[in-house]
Amino acid sequence: MTQKMTVGALEFCSLPDLKIKDLHMRVDTGAKTSSLHVDNIKEQIKDGAKWVSFDIHPDYHDVDKIVRREAKVKAERKIKTSNEVSENRYVINTRICLKDQSWNIELTLTDRSNMSYLMLLGRQAMVGRIMVDPEHEYILSN
Repeated sequence: MTQKMTVGALEFCSLPDLKIKDLHMRVDTGAKTSSLHVDNIKEQIKDGAKWVSFDIHPDYHDVDKIVRREAKVKAERKIKTSNEVSENRYVINTRICLKDQSWNIELTLTDRSNMSYLMLLGRQAMVGRIMVDPEHEYILSN
């Protein structure tokens, strides 16, 4: 068995494909999919494929800071939220970096403005790589 990285309930991550560094992230073993808070999603066709452009607030301490990014759409899925409401979301593939490791994850784009953290890391992104110690936060930063 490979050595798994231990993370806390909250961690910093980077999403290099989206040019985002040091994003506060909630680690949630109760969520199947990972999600990212975005605004102003616009669908477009590029080279025969569906893409989306969207606004991201990379610093949750400064919600006035906004960056525009784009990504190729992998899928559109109906996702059931924590309050049992189903919503259609765009799914993208992107790399995530935690400490000195990086790998590709699926990330759904949604409105998380009523949540404390702009990104949620779900179980699918953790399988085979991560163990969670919910008693601690920001283990990788120590």
